[in-house]
Order: sequence, then structure tokens, then C-alpha cells
Amino acid sequence: MSRRAFLRTLAGSLLAAPLAAVAQQPERIYSIGGLTVGTPPTPEERAQSPFLATLRELGWVEGRNIVFDDRRSATVEQLDVLAAELVRLKVDVVYARGTPATRAAKRATSGIPIVMVVGVDPVEDGLVASLSRPGGNVTGVTALSSELIGKRLELLKELLPRVTSIAYMWNPANPGNVSGSNEIRKVAPTIGFRVEQVPVRGPGDFDSAFSSMTKEHVGALVTAADEMLALHRVRLVTLAAKYHIPAIFSFRSHAEAGGLIAYSADWSAVYKQAGILVDKILRGAKPADLPVEQSTKFELLINLKTAKALGLTIPHSLLQRADRVIE
Repeated sequence: MSRRAFLRTLAGSLLAAPLAAVAQQPERIYSIGGLTVGTPPTPEERAQSPFLATLRELGWVEGRNIVFDDRRSATVEQLDVLAAELVRLKVDVVYARGTPATRAAKRATSGIPIVMVVGVDPVEDGLVASLSRPGGNVTGVTALSSELIGKRLELLKELLPRVTSIAYMWNPANPGNVSGSNEIRKVAPTIGFRVEQVPVRGPGDFDSAFSSMTKEHVGALVTAADEMLALHRVRLVTLAAKYHIPAIFSFRSHAEAGGLIAYSADWSAVYKQAGILVDKILRGAKPADLPVEQSTKFELLINLKTAKALGLTIPHSLLQRADRVIE
């Protein structure tokens, strides 16, 4: 081999070596810490998660370039411990579902980005400075559930025009429920309802709550958008059936579990919005610069089987507007 050929070969090898080294560099793995009140998801629930599905669509694959550490507590009080664990793990972003989880995450860190999914007005609740420029380390999506209370009461009046007394079940351990409690006090009289406030802190309060509703002769029940009430939805709808109380719920999962009616934000769409925000943060965006998004899709579910058991006839006008009728 000539000296010139040797030098060309050597130069080519030296250039190829760093390129090969770059090609072999492993892809960085980002960590997402989930935080909420609830039970661990089943494999099927994980597979159907709109949040994780959105991340996959955007190029984030568990085990390849992200890990998702989902921490769930049985009570609100345990959230601070779980939030502190996520901070010690130095996750890249906290995905907090619910006001209590968002508050716990905020108490635990002012540096790690937090993407929240809440049902309250996050400005009024002190979670962000404003919707357009949240500031700090928190952004996310709000379903503004307290603003849907008036719509739920209108649906209830259309279904039960003769009912004048209703109960509102809410969780005082959840700060996000306070605005809903205040809102229903204002709105109910304008629609012709007297409201019996029924606070419950856990499933241990359910039996006494329904007993109280029966003694007060309430004609219907409205429930708050609360993670604890969603977690124990089967127990709630079972008691509503036992005491023969028509109820309108704040999550579609209640109607799917046997509840009469549910009217809420389309939570699948909300979780997809949250996934898009997490993607932006993992790619370098700052939460302070990402406006808090609001839910724009809502859904009405009616369970005809439950209506029949309660001896109710659903007006045709309601059935026409339903996004889903469960038979």
C-alpha cells in the first residue's frame, strides 16, 4: 500500500470512529412521576390510558426514552409523602391529577415542572398566577367542573321537574371541592332547588350520608368532581340504588358503574391535552410559558337500566342530547 493510500485509510478510520461512538450513544431516558388519589391501574387501564397513548404518538415510549412512575394514594393525607418521594427520585416532570395532588406537588418542589389536571379554576384556587401566563413551575389543564354545576342542575330539573330538594355530596378534605360547594349554593335557588350540603371525607361516611338524605327527603343527589368519590364509585351508585335516590355524577365512570346520569368534561380529551403539555416540557419548554388549557369537550351519559330500576322515564329531549346511552 502506498503512503498516500495509507494516510487516506487512516484518516477515514479516525473520522468514522467518533461517528460510530455518537451512533452508539444510548437515548436519554426521561422520568415522569404520576401523582393522584386512587388505586394502581390494571394492565388494561394502562394500555388504554389516553395520556400514555398521546405520549406514544409524540414519540415517547416507555422503557426506551421515558419511564412513568405512577404514585397513587388511598387518602389525600398520603399525597405529601408520595410527592416527596418523586422529588427525591429527581423526576423530570410531575403529572398531578386532582387539586390535592397538585397542591402536594407544589409543596414538595418549586423547581421540577408540574403538569396538573384539575376540575377547579386554578387561578381562583391559587395554583397558578393566571391562565395565560401561569408563572412558576405549574401548568396544565382544567375542566372547570364547578362551572358545570349549573348545567347539571338544569339537566336534573329537566329529568325531575317536580323535585325541589336536592343533596350535594362533596369532600371537604379536597380544597378543590370548596368552589363547587359555594357555586351550588348560588345557582340552585335560581333553578328552583333547595340544597342540602352533604360533606363526606371517605367511604366510611357514605352510609350516614345517605341516611341523612333520606331523613331530609331529598329528591335527588348531585356529586362533586372528587377523586375519592370517583375511586369509590361502585359503592356510591349501589347506595343510590338502595335508597332509591336519582343522582347525577361528575365522571362518566359513575354512569358506567350503574349511576343514573353523568355530565362532565370529556376526561379522555383532557388527559390527551396533558400529554401534549408534558411532551412540550420534555422538549425544553418552561411551565411558566405554557398557558393553562381549558376543557372544550363535554359529554352526557344516561344509564337507561338504572332509570328503569328507579321507575323513571327519561325525556326524549335528554336522550337526543346524550353522547352515550347505556342500556
